Amino acid sequence: MNPSSDNISSFESFRENKKIPKVIENEVLKALSFYPELRKTPIDFVFKQNIKKSVMQAQPDVPAMLKGKRGYKINISALFRLTTTAIPIHQIPQDIMIGWIGHELGHVMDYENRSITGMVKFGLGYLLSANFIRHAERVADTYAVDHGLGSYILQTKKFILSHAQLSEKYKNKIARLYLSPDDIVEQVRIYEAKQLGTTS
Repeated sequence: MNPSSDNISSFESFRENKKIPKVIENEVLKALSFYPELRKTPIDFVFKQNIKKSVMQAQPDVPAMLKGKRGYKINISALFRLTTTAIPIHQIPQDIMIGWIGHELGHVMDYENRSITGMVKFGLGYLLSANFIRHAERVADTYAVDHGLGSYILQTKKFILSHAQLSEKYKNKIARLYLSPDDIVEQVRIYEAKQLGTTS
């Protein structure tokens, strides 16, 4: 699926089992519309005042998991912190938000394909291994590209890496752990070739 319309009414079916702050509703529903598999998946999008070292985090709903159910939470920093100031996260460009949320939904897709035991191992790996983090973040990017979000992911990466007021430490982390813009361009090329039924 590759949604072409920005008409929010066409994405209404993706609202099921979701909790979405009104101020980012358009961006969330647009990002969700690229993931038909998540149409009915319970996901809460939650603003947080402070997310350590991140702008967004996708996490499983642990209480639901313990009951044998599936649900997820995407924490979103209420403020986009720059070196000298901060702005409300919803004030960053719409396409950048769609790309950022699309990446987090890539994590949800990854989680959906793991058993409960697999999720526990994932959590431990993410806490203990930088190489594991790097792999997990690239998997999430790949899910997003393979669902048609490549142009948004590319815009988001370029926005982060070229933003003059973002800390160099954060930009270096993104460059180290995530797919590079060149990697994403290549993945988009492969995705588009598959869509056309070619491998050239």
